[in-house]
Amino acid sequence: MGLAAKMDAPRIDRGLDDIYVKETSICLVDGDRGRLVYRGFDIRDLAQHSNFEETVFILVHGRLPTREEYDMLRKGLAESRAITPDLVRLLRRMPPDAPPMDVLRTAVSYMSNFDPERDDPTRTANMRKAQRLVAKFPTIVAAHHRIREGKRPLAPNPRLGIAEDFLRMVTGKRPDPLSARIMDVALILHADHSMNASAFAAIVAASTLADLYSAIVAAIATLKGPLHGGANEAALRTMLLVGKPENAERYVLDTLANRGKIFGFGHRVYRTYDPRALILREYARQLSEKRGQEDLFRIAEILQEVTVRELKAKQIYPNVDFYSGLVYHLLGLPMDLFTPIFAVSRVSGWTAHVIEYWDDNRLVRPLDYYVGPRDAVYVPLDQRS
Repeated sequence: MGLAAKMDAPRIDRGLDDIYVKETSICLVDGDRGRLVYRGFDIRDLAQHSNFEETVFILVHGRLPTREEYDMLRKGLAESRAITPDLVRLLRRMPPDAPPMDVLRTAVSYMSNFDPERDDPTRTANMRKAQRLVAKFPTIVAAHHRIREGKRPLAPNPRLGIAEDFLRMVTGKRPDPLSARIMDVALILHADHSMNASAFAAIVAASTLADLYSAIVAAIATLKGPLHGGANEAALRTMLLVGKPENAERYVLDTLANRGKIFGFGHRVYRTYDPRALILREYARQLSEKRGQEDLFRIAEILQEVTVRELKAKQIYPNVDFYSGLVYHLLGLPMDLFTPIFAVSRVSGWTAHVIEYWDDNRLVRPLDYYVGPRDAVYVPLDQRS
C-alpha cells in the first residue's frame, strides 16, 4: 500500500470498542464506579430484594410490576415452562457428546417452527414470544442434561420459581433454600450487560427483520465462544488445577511470567471490581462452608489477591466469571452447563434489547476498509503456469 493510501485510511475500531449502535434504557454499565443498573435499578438492590421473574419484567417492560402484573407474569412463565414431546424426542436424538450450547441452539431453532406467532412482528406478539423463550430455556437445558445421563427428564413444577425448579430438574432433587436463593441471584446478575457480543449479534440478526427466535439463535451461537460465555468454566478449571491454597500464589506468578492468562479477570468496560463478582464472592464463601470445601474458596481468594496485586497498574480485577463458575460447581452443576445457564438468564436481556431495537429499527450494515489488490490481472486456467 502506498503512502497516500495509508494517510487516507479511515480509523478502524477493531472490536467496536468505542462505537455506539443504539440508544437504550435497558442497562447501564458504569465501568469507572463499578455499577450495573437495570432500568435504573442497581443490581445490588435487585440481588438483595428481587427475584429472576421480577427482573425479567423490569428488563422487558421497563418498570416494577404491580402485584397483579407480577402474579400474572409468574403464572404465565410457569404455564409456558413445559416443552413438547417432539422437542424431547429431538433432544434424545442429539449425540451423547454434543455440547449443551449446541443442543440449546438447535432446540430453540427447532422450537420456532411450532410457535404460531413466530412471524407476527407486532410488539405484543414479541412480548409473548419473549416470555415463552425465557420460560423454556431452563427446561431445555435441564431435560438434555438428564437425557445424556440416561435419566428421565423431569417435568417443570409450576409451583416453584424458575431458579429453584431449574436446580430440581437438573439434579433430581429439590434444592435447599440457600441454594435456591443463590441460583435465583445468579440468574438476576447474568440477565443483561448492555451491548455485549451476544446482545449485538441478536441486534444484527433482528435488524434484518428476522423473527425473534432467529435473533436469539444468533445470540446463543455468539455466547458459546470462550471469550464471552465460557470463561467461568476456564476459571473453575484453574482453581481445580491449583489444587491447594499454598499453590495458588505461585500459579499466578508463573502464569503471568510466561505471559499466560488468568481466566475470570479483566473486562472491556470495568476499571474496578465487577459488582456481580463481589455479590457472588460472598455466596461462594457461604456455599463453600456449607459444602465443606473451604480450601477451594481459599484458592479463589488467593488467586484474586495475587492477580489484583500483580496487575494493579493495568486495573485488572475479577469479573463475574471468576466466581460464577465456583458458585455453580458448589451447587452441584456440571461445568459444561455453565454457559447454557448463562443463556438461561441472558435470554431475558437479549429479548428486551431486540424488542427495544425494533421500535426504531435500522439494518446494521457497517463498512470494512479494503486493503487488497485493486488491479489484479485474470489469467485463464489453461494459460496459468
